[in-house]
Amino acid sequence: MDSWINNLQQLGALLPSWATATLGVSAVMLLALVAELIAKRRLVGALNHLTRQSRYRWDDALIDAGVYGRLAQLLPTAIVFFGLRWVPELSDTLVRFGENLALSYGALMTSLSISALLTAANTVYEQYPVAKERPLKGYIQVAKIVLFVLTGVLIIAILMDRSPVLMLSGFGAMTAVLLLVFKDTILSLVASIQLSGLDMLRVGDWIEMPSCGADGDVIDIALHTVKVQNWDKTITSIPTHKLISDSFKNWRGMSQSGGRRIKRSVYIDQSSIRFLSDAEVEKFKRFALLCDYMRAKEKELAEYNAGVGRTENAAIRRLTNVGTFRAYLLNYLKHHPRIRTDMTLLARQLEPGPRGLPLEAYAFTNTTEWRAYEDIQADIFDHLLAVADEFGLNVYQEPSGRDVAALAPLRPTNSPPSGT
Repeated sequence: MDSWINNLQQLGALLPSWATATLGVSAVMLLALVAELIAKRRLVGALNHLTRQSRYRWDDALIDAGVYGRLAQLLPTAIVFFGLRWVPELSDTLVRFGENLALSYGALMTSLSISALLTAANTVYEQYPVAKERPLKGYIQVAKIVLFVLTGVLIIAILMDRSPVLMLSGFGAMTAVLLLVFKDTILSLVASIQLSGLDMLRVGDWIEMPSCGADGDVIDIALHTVKVQNWDKTITSIPTHKLISDSFKNWRGMSQSGGRRIKRSVYIDQSSIRFLSDAEVEKFKRFALLCDYMRAKEKELAEYNAGVGRTENAAIRRLTNVGTFRAYLLNYLKHHPRIRTDMTLLARQLEPGPRGLPLEAYAFTNTTEWRAYEDIQADIFDHLLAVADEFGLNVYQEPSGRDVAALAPLRPTNSPPSGT
């Protein structure tokens, strides 16, 4: 170094002061450029190669986040910072200005390296199952915001050649402005803490939020937004604070229970409801799903009718086709291999309406997988719609154009038009 300085000073004696300074600055910048190329192509390349060869996964995240590349920028920055002091004929003002620029750039590269390190840490954390229950992405984003704000203050203080403490003290008077600027960030941070602390939302949960047009799986929970992939593969971004202020439905409880609800009705034409004949009673006694019900019901009705007397037919109770069909539906669900009997299981009538009498099946399947659930539900109602005719029941269906045309009187094809 001493020999290099002596040679430069001897050369400077032969050149004007401005030429000597320019030559010295150019030499420093050239040295910094060479150091940057060596750091990026050699050092960073060697580190990347060693990292790829290791059996650990966390160091791969450092490469993907670009930590090594940002740290390599500190080497040429240090060369410029210390090299400008040795440039002859360079004024103290320019040396100070160049050092401040180099120091500001070094602060920026340091903050970017820390930010990339936080990103890599979150990538490694998301590989663990606990990340779905306790995501850290929102907190890391807050840490990055604080980091960059402090870095910005530090860079401004360095360029203005002032103490960063004085700059930070001035932010006290700007508190109201800062609260207004970062209002959404503060709301989102509070919402993220509540969502995580109360375990209201996890990555992979199926949620419904009609006010935001969301119905699908949560794929990302960030500070400001929660991304939901809808069933049509579109992506809905929901502001995080809306998940606290507005209501949404989370289907995680259904998935964890292991059963998915079937709640669907068959609409019975009320004009087809009637009492069973004796022949039909004997026929249904031979049904495996109805034999016990028919015997118990016959005994119950016989005891009731004996108590009230058989003075007139209207006063006695008799078996009906719709009641027998409801009992058949309940026993059919109980004996179905894909229906859970340890959860709520009902076959019930709902309030009659213009579409007929709703006969509802209320049960839970033994799987929550969507395709299997739809297959089970379809198989059950395929059977119910087909077997309803065995009970003399008609399933209601609103009239179509074909039905109306069938009711219209047929006009002879050779009849003359009216009015002729």
